[in-house]
Amino acid sequence: MLDVRRLHLLRELDRRGTIAAVAEALTFTASAVSQQLGVLEREAGVPLLERSGRRVVLTPAGRSLVAHADAVLNRLEQAVAELAGARDGIGGPLRIGTFPSGGHTIVPGALAELASRHPALEPMVREIDSARVSDGLRAGELDAALVHDYDFVPATPDTTVDEVPLLEEPMYLVTHAADTATDSGSGSTLAALLGPCAEVPWITARDGTTGHAMAVRACQAAGFQPRIRHQVNDFRTVLALVAAGQGAGFVPRMAAEPSPAGVVLTKLPLFRRSKVAFRAGGGAHPAIAAFVAAATTAVERMAGSRGPAGGSE
Repeated sequence: MLDVRRLHLLRELDRRGTIAAVAEALTFTASAVSQQLGVLEREAGVPLLERSGRRVVLTPAGRSLVAHADAVLNRLEQAVAELAGARDGIGGPLRIGTFPSGGHTIVPGALAELASRHPALEPMVREIDSARVSDGLRAGELDAALVHDYDFVPATPDTTVDEVPLLEEPMYLVTHAADTATDSGSGSTLAALLGPCAEVPWITARDGTTGHAMAVRACQAAGFQPRIRHQVNDFRTVLALVAAGQGAGFVPRMAAEPSPAGVVLTKLPLFRRSKVAFRAGGGAHPAIAAFVAAATTAVERMAGSRGPAGGSE
């Protein structure tokens, strides 16, 4: 009989790439991970791993077993959700991840909704980049998370995570009035809208984030390589830096207001999609379902209370 905990380690090795990364993520020693994977190989009766330089890679049998591990762990999440549904009431800790702009827009309303409907629930919020959410969910550090993807940076398919869409919103070019040279009559393509900012400094998210990749790829699609001066992950800081004459940047619709004086917003043919993510099979868990419902309500209330963003559209 194959041990489920060892299947989990094999799946993490497939996702994270090294035994050291698996050990760090799951708070094991590297030797303990190696030992458990060795036991799993003996249980399987065939080689699951092979050395490739300094790395360990999965054999075809190992990759096949990971696919079965996904299905097994998915069913276990369903079982946990079903058992939780059999209890009276919804309570206990709920570990929630969020990207920065979701943390000051969607999350407060969602938490207020949860407090009203499920006072025994104990939400705990942690800021995390969307690119790291899948790892956090699989490691058990998070139960649910707000995530997003952008045009030019689509989400990578992940069989270990399920998602529920929340909203799609346009992206805006943010410029200082003194730097703005866009002309709405010159066209609505990226090249026409971003081209006049090719020579100004740019403000992007930090390296390794989806926001950074989106900004760089959008500028490249417009025909230039952005000259990045500042890297910050909070869109409110982006707006403040643009207002101070420090360059141009991008913000999504939900972060576009209020904008400081002197800032010009130009709607772009680019979109960001926000979702709630959780471990595959866990969507029926009462606490997860409650958070999805609360986040959906928060988004609906935001949409009802806001008009169109200002600036050039």
